[in-house]
Amino acid sequence: MHWRMNAMKQAIKCGKLFDSQNGKVLEDKVVIIEDKTIYDVIDLREFAQEPDMEVIDLSDKFVTPGLTDLHVHSGMNGEGNDRMDLLHHTPAELTLYSLKNVQQDLYAGFTTLRDCGSQAFVSVALRDAINKGDFEGPRMFVSGYALGSTGGHADSHYAPGVTCTAEEHPIIDGPDSARKAARFNLKNGADFLKFMSTGGVMSKGTTLGAQQLCDDEIAAIIEIANLYGVHTATHAHGTNGIKAAVRAGVTTVEHGMILDEEAIELMLEHGTYLTPTIIAAERICVKGPEMGLIPWMVEKANQALSHHEWGFRQCLEKGVPITFGTDSATPYNYHGKQGYEFELLQRFGMDPHKALVAATMTNAKVLGVDKTQGSVEKGKAADLCAWSCDPMEDVKTMQNCLFVMKEGVVVKH
Repeated sequence: MHWRMNAMKQAIKCGKLFDSQNGKVLEDKVVIIEDKTIYDVIDLREFAQEPDMEVIDLSDKFVTPGLTDLHVHSGMNGEGNDRMDLLHHTPAELTLYSLKNVQQDLYAGFTTLRDCGSQAFVSVALRDAINKGDFEGPRMFVSGYALGSTGGHADSHYAPGVTCTAEEHPIIDGPDSARKAARFNLKNGADFLKFMSTGGVMSKGTTLGAQQLCDDEIAAIIEIANLYGVHTATHAHGTNGIKAAVRAGVTTVEHGMILDEEAIELMLEHGTYLTPTIIAAERICVKGPEMGLIPWMVEKANQALSHHEWGFRQCLEKGVPITFGTDSATPYNYHGKQGYEFELLQRFGMDPHKALVAATMTNAKVLGVDKTQGSVEKGKAADLCAWSCDPMEDVKTMQNCLFVMKEGVVVKH
């Protein structure tokens, strides 16, 4: 793969082009690109090639906007022993691994990522280096550390004398420490705040659905986010933690695998987004036993997944806004393999075109960049991907991206 600088003007011939504003497929279009930006989208019959214009022929492909994965962990590798690996890696090593990981995501069609928790502010440095053009990579929005309580899902779960986190990792005990932790992340370059309302699959000794942050701690984090003008995301499996976060005004609920009707109604009332990350639990359930993953982790994943389909279908039916995120790279949920989530979403009742809208326009709205990203329209960033066919014909096509352009630069063809 080569990083090829864009010409003065480019024309992309699209046999089929996905309109993510309306969830429709347009045929025989040409996307004109100039200076990293979409200059125009015209009918093929109107196209006349200009001198020195580069023409890329995707007339036999299904073209979409660049995708966004709203939930990744750039410093994790998808192996079952991933957390133990963190004990042996310096921040410098994590930075190198993280760069490799996010490049795999880019080549899979994800031109934008939201990193929902990484160590030592590695994701901040990575975001800034990519933005400066020092390295090829996706656009990144990062949270820094995920915030949680002592003994909660964000804390170390090794022996008392062993920690996998940097010494300054903020752990919350009370609303004042919640405010301090939130400010600490923002001081060090976070774009948004991520916190752990409930227990999780990968943390030993935490009950999967039990609320771990108190209501006033959750409210304190969101208070700081609102003051700074950033959005919030909460890891939340169980209903009490979900409800507390939604009532406090959280932007997105991550996972949301154990929902009830009250939680769903609250999300509708508050306009809260759900990021379902089906792949995170499904990969542990399917691959964990054969790979020898810790039994309690597999048990928790099965518990989460057994509840998830009902809640997801209820959210879909009632109109809760649904985003696209994968939690890459939890065990066996590898970077660059997120396209499998489209198949799982279809299995849970969401048609692939709606899933594409989630992965483009809906995610752009969450990030506050829907005026410049998320669709193939005049004036927006020239982020384009191509696939062998319409995923409505075969959803597995989303697991094999054939062409990627980010801001007018072809990074895969």
